[in-house]
Amino acid sequence: MNSETLSATPPRTLVIASRESRLAMWQAEHVRCALHKLYPSCDVKILGMTTRGDQILDRTLSKVGGKGLFVKELENALADGRADLAVHSLKDVPMELPPGFALSAILEREDARDAFVSNHFDTLSALPPGSVVGTSSLRREASLRARYPELVVKPLRGNLDTRLAKLDRGDYAAIILAAAGLKRLGLGERIRALLDPADSLPAAGQGALGIEIRADRTELAQWLAPLHHAHTAAAVEAERAVSRALGGSCQVPLAAYATWHDGALHMRALVATPDGRRVLHAQGSSPAPTVERAIELGREVASQLESQGALEIVQALIAADGSASGA
Repeated sequence: MNSETLSATPPRTLVIASRESRLAMWQAEHVRCALHKLYPSCDVKILGMTTRGDQILDRTLSKVGGKGLFVKELENALADGRADLAVHSLKDVPMELPPGFALSAILEREDARDAFVSNHFDTLSALPPGSVVGTSSLRREASLRARYPELVVKPLRGNLDTRLAKLDRGDYAAIILAAAGLKRLGLGERIRALLDPADSLPAAGQGALGIEIRADRTELAQWLAPLHHAHTAAAVEAERAVSRALGGSCQVPLAAYATWHDGALHMRALVATPDGRRVLHAQGSSPAPTVERAIELGREVASQLESQGALEIVQALIAADGSASGA
């Protein structure tokens, strides 16, 4: 932490906008504690809110408006001054923020992998044919259908506790969740296996937390600067650049995952059809990149996917989804 980074006049009060799910509140509390360490005299409050994404549980996100449903109400609280900052799981944040908003800090990443959760089986390969696997993600669905066509994949909505309860009452033989959420809530023992990224490539931003503020709050950006983790930010910005270039949304099975090895950023990405019958892969690397170079790496990897026909897959899925919504 650089003393020059800290404002000469620390904040007196800060309000964090958060969804009210147990995981979202844990994330907000995590940021609140970090801010207390930086500014012990600051009164940091949490404003819990219910979003449209939390209210609509009978349809997949791709059918009801996508990831923005989880952040719109929080952005409204920032805009009208009820809150100073909002804490998000970055995989839930749309690739393009509305005008007037900015991601001020990206925190150090937790485990980005997907987790296999089951009460009776240790691995995906141990599931008998016809077993029902639950997931909220088209990305995970495509991966499952490509690798295990004998399994039945069904939608799984709700917060983390709701999803686990559906598993426990026997609605599913197994479910696939983000490992980060389970670990953050002390539920790591529910993980039967962590899925290798080579088999289930994570979503852009998975496992990372982002802090959103109004773009005109320059003093707030300065106060939050010590929470920013540069390596995580470079990786996540590269991943989000892939999704942004391809128009990625909840309607598209798209994955992008960047990791650091020996001072270089290495990225893998894919675009698939939901049935898993067509999966396009691309990868690239960049030595010691700045955030700007990381974003360029993401664009280069996206270009590889485009050359394989990714945009045709994306456009067909969006068109099909639009036709279904208008039916």
